[in-house]
Amino acid sequence: MVRYSLLRILIFFGFLFLFWLIGLRNNPVLLLGASAIASAAASYILLRGMRDEITAKLVERHEAKLEAKHAVDPTSDEFAEDLEDERPLRDADTTGAAATEDPRNADR
Repeated sequence: MVRYSLLRILIFFGFLFLFWLIGLRNNPVLLLGASAIASAAASYILLRGMRDEITAKLVERHEAKLEAKHAVDPTSDEFAEDLEDERPLRDADTTGAAATEDPRNADR
């Protein structure tokens, strides 16, 4: 990320020097504005690959943090509760399923 920022700054100063040589040195606002716009456009095109790499690394790091945050400790009570919730229903419990059916659907 530091390399990307340095390249952006170098591109800006390159355009600043180029526009200064062209003759915009008498108007500093125009010189800085033109340099900023030109360097932004050039950086967008020239540094696209590097920007995509940085974005992919940031997304990976964010997803790893989310996974670590949501990971449950196997020794915790929360893990045991999750196991109980995922346990399949027994055959004896399925016979009472008709009694718990929604009464609004009984006429259909």
